[in-house]
Amino acid sequence: MPGGKFKGRKMNTNSRSQNTSLGIVGFGAFGQLAALHLGQHFEISAYDPSPDLAKIAKQLGVRLSSLHSVSQADVILIAAPVSSFEQVVKEVAVACKPGALIVDVGSVKVIPAEIMRRLLPNHVDIVATHPLFGPQSAATGIEGLKIAVCPIQGNRHTRLAAFLRKALGLTVIMTTPEDHDLEAAVVQGLTHLIAKVLLRMGPLPTLMTTKSFDLLSEAISMVQHDAPEVFEAIEKANPYAETVRRQFFDLAASLSVELETASRTLWHNENGN
Repeated sequence: MPGGKFKGRKMNTNSRSQNTSLGIVGFGAFGQLAALHLGQHFEISAYDPSPDLAKIAKQLGVRLSSLHSVSQADVILIAAPVSSFEQVVKEVAVACKPGALIVDVGSVKVIPAEIMRRLLPNHVDIVATHPLFGPQSAATGIEGLKIAVCPIQGNRHTRLAAFLRKALGLTVIMTTPEDHDLEAAVVQGLTHLIAKVLLRMGPLPTLMTTKSFDLLSEAISMVQHDAPEVFEAIEKANPYAETVRRQFFDLAASLSVELETASRTLWHNENGN
Protein backbone atom coordinates (compact mmCIF):
# COMPACT_ATOMS: atom_id res chain seq x y z
CA MET A 1 0.00 0.00 0.00
CA PRO A 2 2.62 2.58 -0.96
CA GLY A 3 1.71 6.11 -1.91
CA GLY A 4 3.31 8.94 -3.86
CA LYS A 5 6.12 7.29 -5.84
CA PHE A 6 7.18 3.69 -5.99
CA LYS A 7 10.58 2.89 -7.47
CA GLY A 8 10.63 6.33 -9.04
CA ARG A 9 7.30 5.93 -10.83
CA LYS A 10 4.36 8.22 -10.17
CA MET A 11 1.39 6.42 -8.72
CA ASN A 12 -2.08 7.51 -9.69
CA THR A 13 -4.26 7.21 -6.59
CA ASN A 14 -7.45 7.82 -8.57
CA SER A 15 -7.20 4.82 -10.89
CA ARG A 16 -5.57 1.42 -10.90
CA SER A 17 -1.83 1.60 -11.49
CA GLN A 18 -0.66 -0.68 -14.27
CA ASN A 19 2.90 -0.64 -12.91
CA THR A 20 2.39 -1.49 -9.25
CA SER A 21 1.36 -4.97 -8.21
CA LEU A 22 -0.03 -5.97 -4.82
CA GLY A 23 0.17 -9.51 -3.51
CA ILE A 24 -2.14 -10.41 -0.62
CA VAL A 25 -1.02 -13.40 1.43
CA GLY A 26 -4.12 -14.59 3.28
CA PHE A 27 -7.39 -13.96 1.45
CA GLY A 28 -9.73 -14.30 4.41
CA ALA A 29 -12.12 -11.65 5.69
CA PHE A 30 -9.51 -8.92 6.06
CA GLY A 31 -7.63 -9.84 2.89
CA GLN A 32 -10.91 -9.49 1.01
CA LEU A 33 -11.64 -6.15 2.71
CA ALA A 34 -8.19 -4.92 1.67
CA ALA A 35 -8.80 -6.00 -1.92
CA LEU A 36 -12.14 -4.20 -1.97
CA HIS A 37 -10.55 -0.85 -1.08
CA LEU A 38 -7.23 -1.27 -2.89
CA GLY A 39 -8.49 -2.72 -6.15
CA GLN A 40 -8.62 0.65 -7.89
CA HIS A 41 -5.00 1.39 -7.00
CA PHE A 42 -3.20 -1.90 -7.73
CA GLU A 43 -3.16 -5.01 -9.85
CA ILE A 44 -3.93 -7.56 -7.14
CA SER A 45 -3.10 -11.23 -6.80
CA ALA A 46 -3.76 -13.29 -3.69
CA TYR A 47 -2.81 -16.56 -2.08
CA ASP A 48 -4.82 -18.56 0.44
CA PRO A 49 -4.81 -22.30 1.13
CA SER A 50 -8.57 -22.31 1.75
CA PRO A 51 -10.79 -23.64 -1.05
CA ASP A 52 -13.85 -21.99 -2.59
CA LEU A 53 -12.41 -18.48 -2.92
CA ALA A 54 -12.58 -18.25 -6.69
CA LYS A 55 -16.00 -16.58 -6.78
CA ILE A 56 -15.22 -13.78 -4.32
CA ALA A 57 -11.79 -13.29 -5.94
CA LYS A 58 -13.43 -12.84 -9.34
CA GLN A 59 -15.95 -10.37 -7.90
CA LEU A 60 -13.10 -8.30 -6.46
CA GLY A 61 -10.96 -8.49 -9.59
CA VAL A 62 -8.28 -10.51 -7.80
CA ARG A 63 -6.18 -13.22 -9.42
CA LEU A 64 -5.58 -16.23 -7.16
CA SER A 65 -2.09 -17.64 -7.43
CA SER A 66 0.65 -19.53 -5.60
CA LEU A 67 2.40 -18.11 -2.56
CA HIS A 68 5.65 -17.93 -4.52
CA SER A 69 4.03 -15.94 -7.32
CA VAL A 70 2.16 -13.58 -4.98
CA SER A 71 5.41 -12.96 -3.07
CA GLN A 72 7.00 -11.48 -6.19
CA ALA A 73 4.67 -8.46 -6.23
CA ASP A 74 5.91 -4.88 -5.74
CA VAL A 75 3.94 -4.69 -2.51
CA ILE A 76 3.20 -7.73 -0.34
CA LEU A 77 0.39 -7.53 2.22
CA ILE A 78 0.60 -10.32 4.79
CA ALA A 79 -2.81 -11.04 6.33
CA ALA A 80 -1.97 -14.47 7.73
CA PRO A 81 -2.85 -15.66 11.26
CA VAL A 82 -0.20 -15.37 13.97
CA SER A 83 -0.06 -19.17 14.16
CA SER A 84 1.26 -19.44 10.58
CA PHE A 85 2.91 -16.02 10.33
CA GLU A 86 6.53 -17.11 10.75
CA GLN A 87 6.26 -19.88 8.15
CA VAL A 88 4.61 -17.49 5.69
CA VAL A 89 7.34 -14.90 6.18
CA LYS A 90 10.01 -17.56 5.57
CA GLU A 91 8.41 -18.39 2.23
CA VAL A 92 7.94 -14.75 1.29
CA ALA A 93 11.61 -14.09 2.12
CA VAL A 94 12.74 -16.63 -0.47
CA ALA A 95 10.60 -15.23 -3.29
CA CYS A 96 10.38 -11.46 -2.73
CA LYS A 97 12.30 -9.24 -5.09
CA PRO A 98 14.72 -6.43 -4.20
CA GLY A 99 12.93 -3.15 -3.50
CA ALA A 100 9.64 -4.76 -2.49
CA LEU A 101 7.53 -3.22 0.27
CA ILE A 102 6.27 -5.78 2.78
CA VAL A 103 3.41 -4.89 5.12
CA ASP A 104 1.56 -6.93 7.71
CA VAL A 105 -1.88 -6.17 9.17
CA GLY A 106 -1.97 -8.25 12.35
CA SER A 107 -3.62 -7.31 15.64
CA VAL A 108 -0.31 -7.51 17.51
CA LYS A 109 2.94 -5.94 16.45
CA VAL A 110 5.93 -6.87 18.67
CA ILE A 111 6.17 -10.52 17.63
CA PRO A 112 5.38 -10.05 13.89
CA ALA A 113 7.83 -7.12 13.69
CA GLU A 114 10.60 -9.24 15.22
CA ILE A 115 9.85 -12.11 12.83
CA MET A 116 9.89 -9.87 9.75
CA ARG A 117 13.05 -8.06 10.84
CA ARG A 118 14.82 -11.37 11.47
CA LEU A 119 13.72 -13.33 8.40
CA LEU A 120 13.20 -10.88 5.56
CA PRO A 121 16.18 -9.76 3.44
CA ASN A 122 17.85 -6.37 3.78
CA HIS A 123 16.85 -5.36 0.25
CA VAL A 124 13.15 -4.89 1.10
CA ASP A 125 11.27 -2.25 3.08
CA ILE A 126 9.18 -3.47 6.02
CA VAL A 127 6.26 -1.73 7.72
CA ALA A 128 4.17 -3.32 10.46
CA THR A 129 0.61 -1.98 10.47
CA HIS A 130 -2.60 -2.59 12.34
CA PRO A 131 -5.85 -1.34 10.80
CA LEU A 132 -7.91 -0.53 13.89
CA PHE A 133 -11.04 -1.81 12.19
CA GLY A 134 -12.37 -4.94 10.55
CA PRO A 135 -15.14 -6.02 8.18
CA GLN A 136 -17.83 -5.25 10.79
CA SER A 137 -16.68 -1.73 11.70
CA ALA A 138 -15.84 -0.97 8.05
CA ALA A 139 -19.23 -2.07 6.74
CA THR A 140 -20.19 1.51 5.81
CA GLY A 141 -16.74 2.57 4.61
CA ILE A 142 -13.24 3.14 5.98
CA GLU A 143 -12.84 6.91 5.65
CA GLY A 144 -11.86 8.40 9.00
CA LEU A 145 -11.01 5.05 10.58
CA LYS A 146 -7.62 4.57 12.26
CA ILE A 147 -4.55 2.59 11.30
CA ALA A 148 -1.35 2.15 13.30
CA VAL A 149 1.87 2.29 11.27
CA CYS A 150 5.19 1.02 12.69
CA PRO A 151 8.36 1.56 10.59
CA ILE A 152 10.60 -1.52 10.75
CA GLN A 153 13.09 -1.38 7.88
CA GLY A 154 13.69 1.19 5.13
CA ASN A 155 12.09 4.61 4.76
CA ARG A 156 9.01 4.09 2.64
CA HIS A 157 6.74 4.22 5.67
CA THR A 158 6.34 7.94 4.96
CA ARG A 159 4.99 7.25 1.47
CA LEU A 160 2.78 4.51 2.80
CA ALA A 161 1.36 6.84 5.46
CA ALA A 162 0.68 9.51 2.82
CA PHE A 163 -1.15 6.99 0.64
CA LEU A 164 -3.25 5.75 3.55
CA ARG A 165 -4.26 9.31 4.42
CA LYS A 166 -4.79 10.75 0.94
CA ALA A 167 -6.07 7.81 -1.09
CA LEU A 168 -7.98 5.86 1.56
CA GLY A 169 -8.92 8.66 3.99
CA LEU A 170 -7.55 6.81 6.99
CA THR A 171 -6.29 8.43 10.19
CA VAL A 172 -2.67 7.33 10.50
CA ILE A 173 -1.06 6.81 13.91
CA MET A 174 2.74 6.52 13.70
CA THR A 175 4.00 4.37 16.57
CA THR A 176 6.34 1.54 17.56
CA PRO A 177 5.46 -2.14 17.94
CA GLU A 178 6.00 -1.90 21.71
CA ASP A 179 3.82 1.19 22.21
CA HIS A 180 1.15 -0.33 19.98
CA ASP A 181 0.96 -3.58 21.93
CA LEU A 182 0.94 -1.76 25.28
CA GLU A 183 -2.20 0.17 24.33
CA ALA A 184 -3.78 -2.68 22.36
CA ALA A 185 -3.55 -4.94 25.42
CA VAL A 186 -6.10 -2.63 27.05
CA VAL A 187 -8.08 -1.39 24.04
CA GLN A 188 -8.51 -4.71 22.23
CA GLY A 189 -7.75 -7.11 25.04
CA LEU A 190 -10.46 -5.82 27.35
CA THR A 191 -13.00 -5.27 24.55
CA HIS A 192 -12.77 -8.87 23.36
CA LEU A 193 -12.53 -10.24 26.89
CA ILE A 194 -15.67 -8.44 28.09
CA ALA A 195 -17.48 -9.41 24.90
CA LYS A 196 -16.63 -13.09 25.44
CA VAL A 197 -17.89 -13.02 29.03
CA LEU A 198 -21.13 -11.20 28.23
CA LEU A 199 -21.88 -13.51 25.30
CA ARG A 200 -21.58 -16.48 27.66
CA MET A 201 -24.14 -14.77 29.91
CA GLY A 202 -26.58 -14.46 27.02
CA PRO A 203 -29.07 -14.13 25.68
CA LEU A 204 -28.75 -10.48 26.67
CA PRO A 205 -31.81 -8.24 27.20
CA THR A 206 -33.11 -6.39 24.15
CA LEU A 207 -36.32 -4.73 25.42
CA MET A 208 -35.68 -2.64 28.54
CA THR A 209 -32.23 -1.37 27.62
CA THR A 210 -30.45 1.91 28.25
CA LYS A 211 -28.43 3.85 25.71
CA SER A 212 -25.21 2.83 27.45
CA PHE A 213 -26.23 -0.85 27.30
CA ASP A 214 -27.15 -0.48 23.62
CA LEU A 215 -23.66 0.90 22.94
CA LEU A 216 -22.16 -2.01 24.85
CA SER A 217 -24.23 -4.45 22.81
CA GLU A 218 -23.11 -2.72 19.62
CA ALA A 219 -19.47 -3.10 20.66
CA ILE A 220 -20.02 -6.80 21.29
CA SER A 221 -21.64 -7.27 17.89
CA MET A 222 -18.62 -5.68 16.20
CA VAL A 223 -16.21 -8.31 17.53
CA GLN A 224 -18.28 -11.43 18.18
CA HIS A 225 -17.96 -12.70 14.61
CA ASP A 226 -14.18 -12.25 14.41
CA ALA A 227 -12.26 -15.39 13.55
CA PRO A 228 -11.05 -17.35 16.61
CA GLU A 229 -7.47 -16.58 15.53
CA VAL A 230 -8.08 -12.88 16.21
CA PHE A 231 -8.96 -13.48 19.86
CA GLU A 232 -6.04 -15.88 20.21
CA ALA A 233 -3.63 -13.27 18.84
CA ILE A 234 -5.00 -10.45 20.98
CA GLU A 235 -4.92 -12.42 24.23
CA LYS A 236 -1.95 -14.75 23.72
CA ALA A 237 0.44 -13.16 21.19
CA ASN A 238 0.45 -9.69 22.76
CA PRO A 239 3.25 -9.75 25.38
CA TYR A 240 1.37 -7.25 27.57
CA ALA A 241 -2.09 -8.85 27.45
CA GLU A 242 -1.65 -11.21 30.41
CA THR A 243 -0.71 -8.36 32.78
CA VAL A 244 -3.74 -6.32 31.75
CA ARG A 245 -6.03 -9.37 31.97
CA ARG A 246 -4.81 -10.23 35.48
CA GLN A 247 -5.23 -6.63 36.62
CA PHE A 248 -8.79 -6.56 35.26
CA PHE A 249 -9.82 -9.79 36.98
CA ASP A 250 -8.05 -8.82 40.22
CA LEU A 251 -9.90 -5.48 40.31
CA ALA A 252 -13.19 -7.19 39.44
CA ALA A 253 -12.66 -9.67 42.28
CA SER A 254 -11.79 -6.83 44.67
CA LEU A 255 -14.94 -4.95 43.68
CA SER A 256 -16.99 -8.12 44.22
CA VAL A 257 -15.62 -8.43 47.76
CA GLU A 258 -16.46 -4.77 48.46
CA LEU A 259 -20.02 -5.24 47.26
CA GLU A 260 -20.50 -8.44 49.26
CA THR A 261 -19.15 -6.73 52.39
CA ALA A 262 -21.46 -3.75 51.87
CA SER A 263 -24.44 -6.07 51.36
CA ARG A 264 -23.72 -7.97 54.59
CA THR A 265 -23.32 -4.70 56.52
CA LEU A 266 -26.65 -3.41 55.18
CA TRP A 267 -28.41 -6.67 56.08
CA HIS A 268 -27.05 -6.58 59.61
CA ASN A 269 -28.04 -2.90 60.06
CA GLU A 270 -31.56 -3.52 58.80
CA ASN A 271 -32.00 -6.50 61.11
CA GLY A 272 -30.60 -4.72 64.14
CA ASN A 273 -27.57 -6.99 64.53
